Amino acid sequence: MKLLRVGPVGAERPAVLDQDGILRDLSGLVADVDGALLADDCALSRVRAAVEAGSLPVLDPEGLRTGAPLGRIGKIVGIGLNYFGHAAEIGAEPPAEPILFLKAADTVVGPDDTVLIPRGSVRTDWEAELGVVIGSTARYLESAEEGLAHVAGYVLVNDVSEREFQIERGGTWDKGKNCETFTPVGPWLATADEIPDPQALGVRLWVNGELRQDGTTADQIFPVGEVVHYLSRFMTLHPGDVVITGTPGGVAMGRPEPKPYLRAGDVVELEIDGLGRQRQEFKDA
Repeated sequence: MKLLRVGPVGAERPAVLDQDGILRDLSGLVADVDGALLADDCALSRVRAAVEAGSLPVLDPEGLRTGAPLGRIGKIVGIGLNYFGHAAEIGAEPPAEPILFLKAADTVVGPDDTVLIPRGSVRTDWEAELGVVIGSTARYLESAEEGLAHVAGYVLVNDVSEREFQIERGGTWDKGKNCETFTPVGPWLATADEIPDPQALGVRLWVNGELRQDGTTADQIFPVGEVVHYLSRFMTLHPGDVVITGTPGGVAMGRPEPKPYLRAGDVVELEIDGLGRQRQEFKDA
């Protein structure tokens, strides 16, 4: 299934795209698309049955905002330098173990919402990423296969990053990852059955119509199942948590000087196979 949340900021309603691409209202059946729903097999079965029966009300998408497809996110865990191509372009050795950072849930916006360039920023960068949504509590998992079994679905994420804040201002990466609006998510959450192989997805991003990233999740150093398995050794992952799994080569930081960091007025578009497309205009905060 392709699960969505649509409507004004703070008042989104749950929705689903049916097999014919028709947007349908889920609000009469479930309260929201969140960790509680993803952990409830019975509720998900009811949603599937209603979608297959064609009994859900149709929503007119014209003029209807698409919000982030997951509500009440618990935590967002980022994996740094997780593509061989990205590590190579910035001159870094592939890490021996996954590099971890955290993003706050309040950085999440919808897939087509405005993104704000922080005051004083000169190195705001783009990162198209595969987001992994946890569907059942994961702690001390024993294998990558168990890791995949705890995945409810996948989302498209732009892990917007301010490289000076992240790298040159001391401390952890978090200060360059947690600026307002820095995590566009969506348009939909594809349940795991929609993505049979998360390591076989094309990842693409354009800036002002120019293709900047054109990679594949096959280039990941640590694949999805292994990432979830690894994280479960250091923290408990709960239904509705999101893991963003790194970006392929092609970011501004990896380009020759003068590096084409984002400025007000720039438009970023990105897509991952099976996970839809985003479009953001960047403005000054």
